[in-house]
Amino acid sequence: MSDETFSPGLDGVSVAETRLSDIDGESGDLVVGGFPVEELATNATFEESYFLLLRDRLPTDDELAAFRADLAGRHEIGDEVRAVLRRAAADGKPAMDALRMGAAAATLGTDDGVPEEDARRVVAAFPTIVATYWRYRQGEDPVAPDEDLGHAANYLRMLTGEEPSEAAVRGLETYLNTVIDHGLNASTFTARVVVSTESDVVSATTAAVGALKGPLHGGAPGPVFDMLCEVHESGDSEGYVRGKLDAGERLMGFGHRVYRVRDPRAGVLSTAAERFYEERGESDFFETVREFEDVAVDALAEHKPERRLETNVEFYTAALLHGVGVPRDLFTATFAVARAGGWTAHCLEQLDDNRLVRPGSRYVGATGRTWTAAENR
Repeated sequence: MSDETFSPGLDGVSVAETRLSDIDGESGDLVVGGFPVEELATNATFEESYFLLLRDRLPTDDELAAFRADLAGRHEIGDEVRAVLRRAAADGKPAMDALRMGAAAATLGTDDGVPEEDARRVVAAFPTIVATYWRYRQGEDPVAPDEDLGHAANYLRMLTGEEPSEAAVRGLETYLNTVIDHGLNASTFTARVVVSTESDVVSATTAAVGALKGPLHGGAPGPVFDMLCEVHESGDSEGYVRGKLDAGERLMGFGHRVYRVRDPRAGVLSTAAERFYEERGESDFFETVREFEDVAVDALAEHKPERRLETNVEFYTAALLHGVGVPRDLFTATFAVARAGGWTAHCLEQLDDNRLVRPGSRYVGATGRTWTAAENR
């Protein structure tokens, strides 16, 4: 019998020291690279946020220009990867499956192998992989990356084939920064476990994609959007919420494994979405979103007074990504485009002072059995 502490889901167990991000679930605070998420997300470019995770400081102007050019130069993917994505699209594979396939092949045609080089390659290739798959799925040719554009703008341009508006770029940039890292969540932990075996960064991030795909982790924004569209069409937030709760069904976009108050990222994305919809003159949909949140939070407090269920990041992710032009089927893949920054930074941090991740388990099976030959069973 093991005398190790038993903690299902590793609740309350710390298995790594990190400088990348810190969560206070009781007060609802998230710090990324030493900055409150509210400050970093609304001021930084994605390249600045990623540089911060890698170097533990913000870049100078010259460093930022060089870093941005370096990432932009790694956006292109080879013919072999495009062929895989074309087949995935033709077979109707979901976006996360296509991303997993593309991520696994991300270093084809490159001479990488150095961990940070692979990390940068993964981060740069992810938006190209997702956008290329989407173009094929729409029966259109891929749009080549533009090395003069930043990470967020490039992604939108490759998706649509059009130059994105400043408002859309700013909205997407805020989203990417907001979710770039979030403690030792399931996919980040997966990446650290894989790389702790001294496997490579590409393998680790491919495994992380698999973890993020699950509906209990990164798969919720799509269903949230479906819910918001249904309520916007009916105009009956109260009826929808009461109907779900009376039926014993879950309200997507509320409650979080870590936070006991409103997810701070929801606040950042709410502000960004409100600003975007006001600038576009399309506030009707956002008003539905806000009304639904108010109704749902009150109803959940009444329905489950013993458990505080507040708005989480997925709720406003759906509203913001829809607004800036990301298709519903790409919400989780776009989450991965952002989180690749955190995954790869965690991989490099793990390798800096590596110890193989090898938790124990509690055995609950039978004991004392004796062997019986097959003919006597």
